[in-house]
Amino acid sequence: MNGASAELLSVTKRFGDVVALDAFDLTVAAGEFVAIVGPSGSGKTTATRILAGFERPDRGRVLIGERDVTAAPAKRRDVNTVFQNYALFPHLTVAGNVGYGLKVRGVKGARRRATVDELLALVRLEGLADRRPHQLSGGQQQRVAIARALARRPGVLLLDEPLGALDRKLRGDVRTELRRIHREFGTSFVYITHDQDGAFGLADRIVVVNAGRVEQQGSPDEIYDRPATLWAANFVGANTFVSGRVADRTSEAMIGSPASGSGGTTLVRPAISGRSRPARFDRRLRPRRAANRAARPRPPNTRLGRHRGRGPGRPFSRGCEASMRPVGPAPETTTWTDDTGRLRFIGSSPGSGPN
Repeated sequence: MNGASAELLSVTKRFGDVVALDAFDLTVAAGEFVAIVGPSGSGKTTATRILAGFERPDRGRVLIGERDVTAAPAKRRDVNTVFQNYALFPHLTVAGNVGYGLKVRGVKGARRRATVDELLALVRLEGLADRRPHQLSGGQQQRVAIARALARRPGVLLLDEPLGALDRKLRGDVRTELRRIHREFGTSFVYITHDQDGAFGLADRIVVVNAGRVEQQGSPDEIYDRPATLWAANFVGANTFVSGRVADRTSEAMIGSPASGSGGTTLVRPAISGRSRPARFDRRLRPRRAANRAARPRPPNTRLGRHRGRGPGRPFSRGCEASMRPVGPAPETTTWTDDTGRLRFIGSSPGSGPN
């Protein structure tokens, strides 16, 4: 089956004086796996509750499959939700839990049993149909909750912190199953979490939320390698931030004590725009994931130069084996980069760098 698209368009939601969402925009393509990440209180759960129909927005519109459902109750939306606490019925068997929604909707006998069997096979619980929830592990209970949510074949499945109650190893196992279930079932998944590692390992697209607004969205690689703001860079993983002043433009880059002796960090590299006045920069130093190695800081006067003495056309950088990338958009930037693309520096004019 194919999933449904979903959109929140300029949605604002207040709880008293607290603005939970502020002109919030979210688009989920049909069949896409989107993860919404952010700290506690950022608005990510409020966004999904509005998408599900559990909350009404103060302003803005909600679309499911291009149909405006802003005023529609939850039961009239092509959406289902899996919560962190699973909410399984303790007096029903696994099969009874999975088939409950179908029974309420009047799906009879053989057809209901066939659907339940299909879903239990999907979540790999075929032999556990007659067990009660208390006889299952946490990961098995989670898969029962997912199967139950998929029983009426919603176009969009919301998963609100679904792995928060599981231990680390079990979370990894269930993440693998979630990705497989999404691929095989085809519905659109919206996964809400503050676990950045889990989101990066699962989603086609990451939406980073901060203070009720979308801070950045993009593929996992884009979010990790090219964060739009300092806040986004700091949230998605461990970083070393380097701030300083562009003091000169020559043929190499250097991090160390500036010649002026005023303290801070100096960056020296070619002029691109022809501007001669000093510029400020805020850069992020982070190991590249593919290299799987930590940054190796050197003494204060370390030079990161471009050299061609290690084979034809094979420049290398010495001093710090890590990736240095820009953080946030910066107008009027000039760039120095080594030929491997592993080290990159961008300097911007005063006041034009990221906030």
